[in-house]
Amino acid sequence: MEVPEAAGPAQTVLMDVDTGIDDALALVYLLSRPEVHLQAITCTAGNVGARQVALNNLALLQLCGRQGVEVAIGAEVPLEIQLVTTEETHGPQGIGYAELPAPAQPISPRHAVDVWVEEVRANPGKITGLITGPLTNFALALRREPELPRLLKGLVIMGGSFYYQGNTTPTAEWNVSVDPHAAREVFAAYRGLPEDKLPLVCALETTERIEMLPGHLRRLGEAAGAGPELVLPEQPEGLRSSSANPLVACLSDAIRFYMEFHRLYEQGYVAHMHDAFAACAAIGRTPFTARPATVDVETGSPLLIGTTVADFRGLWGLPPNARIVSSNDPERCFAELISSVGALARRIPSAGPSAAG
Repeated sequence: MEVPEAAGPAQTVLMDVDTGIDDALALVYLLSRPEVHLQAITCTAGNVGARQVALNNLALLQLCGRQGVEVAIGAEVPLEIQLVTTEETHGPQGIGYAELPAPAQPISPRHAVDVWVEEVRANPGKITGLITGPLTNFALALRREPELPRLLKGLVIMGGSFYYQGNTTPTAEWNVSVDPHAAREVFAAYRGLPEDKLPLVCALETTERIEMLPGHLRRLGEAAGAGPELVLPEQPEGLRSSSANPLVACLSDAIRFYMEFHRLYEQGYVAHMHDAFAACAAIGRTPFTARPATVDVETGSPLLIGTTVADFRGLWGLPPNARIVSSNDPERCFAELISSVGALARRIPSAGPSAAG
């Protein structure tokens, strides 16, 4: 797959998120693409509670000058286990050190499950689903409408780790570990479908290659016409951006928190932009390869709960139910993210030095 230089054909995306620093970058990236129509954003509890997720999304839409995108709250707890959130990773509000004004647009009165079912039924074959949080909302929507896998144009999931170290337990990735029962139901629903209908799964073995470094933020500031954005390991923790560009300042303050978290856990002064890669892949703007596999999720073992297992060789005798990304190109992905988000930031009026305060 090659990355097109200009905007491609129109694409309609329904996002399901638990925003989240990397979800925030994924959302801003999709807002930057002129060919992408966001049908709606549905929210689930994960990085923070579902209501805070919705407020984050509405505030980001407002910051980016986008009105009228529906933001709906869905599941506030997993299907069967107790909710665990991760403010230590993403900050008390889910967006690191960034602070955004309360949004003017209200949260939708519709439940996220209703949004999934009603929008996909009304637009068969047109909507690509992008899920960058736990799979709870989509699992509940499948219970209501089992035909969703056939009615969607496609589905992209950020989640799982296959024969690769987990980031929540030794074997489990965060999104799946929050609601492993939901993930298991979703993968089961795709068993036996044609390969072009199987979900594209962006798992840790490729998303952790999308390491945002201080140099990427520097380039983002330059692409936005705001000058180099300096987020450096030798700076004090919690230092706020002085950028006059409100979008650059927001992303910088969020990502600094994320970089500090990764450093605390001895991963370096980096930020893994899992969800931003999934967003680029969902609309075909970054190169990758994928392999079909039969995926299942462990839900019964206390030691291994949330572990995703992929059978690439047909040893289980079951048909594939996923396409797992097996290679990607971080340099091309960041070039796409920086140029596109930078162009969006250029269109947002400067708020002056006080914007970062």
